[in-house]
Amino acid sequence: MKFVSWNVNGLRAVLGKGFKDIMLGFGADAFCVQETKMQPEQMTHDLEGGYELFWNSAERKGYSGTATATRIRPQAVECGCLDNEGRILTLDLGPLYLVNVYSPNSQGELARLPYRLEWEARFRDYLRRLDAAKPVVVCGDLNVAHCEIDLANPSTNHQSAGFSDQEREAFSNLLDCGFVDTFRLLHPDDTGAYSWWSYRMRARERNVGWRIDYFLVSTRLAPRVLSADIHADILGSDHCPVSLTLDI
Repeated sequence: MKFVSWNVNGLRAVLGKGFKDIMLGFGADAFCVQETKMQPEQMTHDLEGGYELFWNSAERKGYSGTATATRIRPQAVECGCLDNEGRILTLDLGPLYLVNVYSPNSQGELARLPYRLEWEARFRDYLRRLDAAKPVVVCGDLNVAHCEIDLANPSTNHQSAGFSDQEREAFSNLLDCGFVDTFRLLHPDDTGAYSWWSYRMRARERNVGWRIDYFLVSTRLAPRVLSADIHADILGSDHCPVSLTLDI
């Protein structure tokens, strides 16, 4: 099974930048996007390629939202389980659950950190319940760089949103519950491997970025991870796609 995840920072915008060709080029079984910033009825493009599209849009229009295009017909679909911001979309694909997630940003001066940590605790409990039933693949923009290797300037960003001690600890707690960061599983020492770059100061051109987009899997799936990659060459958003291939 091959999966791709991409925070597109506005699906309507990226549809005009070759999104359909990019998606079809991956040939994934499921393609997950975050920050769709749109409602299903605003989708006017046919994705083709045998994909069925599922949505979890935020109640607030033009904000947040997740969507998953899948070639595998899900046995069940769940959305809106933690909030009304369209942040989680779960598909039961038979042998596993696929969870597409866009974690809340803690914002400037960590103004939303208390909510973020409460959300993290509830999300962790939710994943544990799923994992008790069958293996789980979690993908998306988790809005945290876990370790210093995961961003270009850790010292100057300490306690910034996405690199606070509290958010990093919450991510560690999630892994400790029985999940594996697939990119670090296969690339433990890779530096300069980022999935998000600010639009300011030519950050992407200079590769001054953060790795905040992930594929996590239940620990029992770790031996089945064939590849976990970051596709920094693909443009269209301030994030780039990340991918996972499992032997299933």
